[in-house]
Amino acid sequence: MEPEVRYHMLRPDQIVKRRNECPVAYIPIGNLEWHGLHNPVGTDTLQAEGMAVLCARKGGGLAFPPLYYGESRVESLMEANAADRDLIAEKMGLAPDNFSPDRQPFSATEQVLNYQRLLLHILAEAESLGFEIGVLVAGHYPLIDHARSAVVLFNQRQFSKRQGMLAWAFVDYLLVRDLYDCAGDHAGGWETSHMLALHPEAVDLSVLPRKGGKLIGAGGKLAPQDSTEKFGRETLEAAVEIAVKEVRHRLEHRDMYRGHGNCLREGLWRRDKGEG
Repeated sequence: MEPEVRYHMLRPDQIVKRRNECPVAYIPIGNLEWHGLHNPVGTDTLQAEGMAVLCARKGGGLAFPPLYYGESRVESLMEANAADRDLIAEKMGLAPDNFSPDRQPFSATEQVLNYQRLLLHILAEAESLGFEIGVLVAGHYPLIDHARSAVVLFNQRQFSKRQGMLAWAFVDYLLVRDLYDCAGDHAGGWETSHMLALHPEAVDLSVLPRKGGKLIGAGGKLAPQDSTEKFGRETLEAAVEIAVKEVRHRLEHRDMYRGHGNCLREGLWRRDKGEG
């Protein structure tokens, strides 16, 4: 049986034990968004949560509850911005105008700033709970930009510069894009394979058209019809291996990641290990 690594599922003594062994908090962030007829709308967040749990199991630390809410609802969202958004709305039984900017209480800029503040608040919460490394794991790809911005701001606090928690952020496909030419998509073979590996009960490939047929709100280099659980596990494990190496290097060499912009540096572990 795999160890329980989800923070919210553990008792205080269990948390203290794991935190003392590896003081790393993995914080999955995502959203609720159309991911084709064949995937659940929580696909991005479920992937982020799965990555966080796998990282904690492989390298130590704890996985925090996932964040499904708070991101922009007018930018970088299939329901609001996809070329076939009208078809998406039709399949969801909604009016396309539901996602128009004038239906929102905040402007696009305000939504971004609100989300940024939320991420900073969450990182501060993890720090208050005794963690030395806080990792934002982005499932919805556009959120990596917000996460990296929050990480930079968090790490530049006066307290962080000397003794506070060091924050980092990653998204799976950027870690392995040199290994897979199909890395990253939207409800295509990459994401759908991940879902088959993590939550096969939530995926239904039978609703897809024949390969080459028209897809609604989905696409990528690898067709969703070619998705497999095996490929999903392989790519998840590849990303987890690199993420854990990044985290371990930060734990062991925190000073290398202090200072202006240094927290975004990646791949330094390769130099130390002689891997390129």
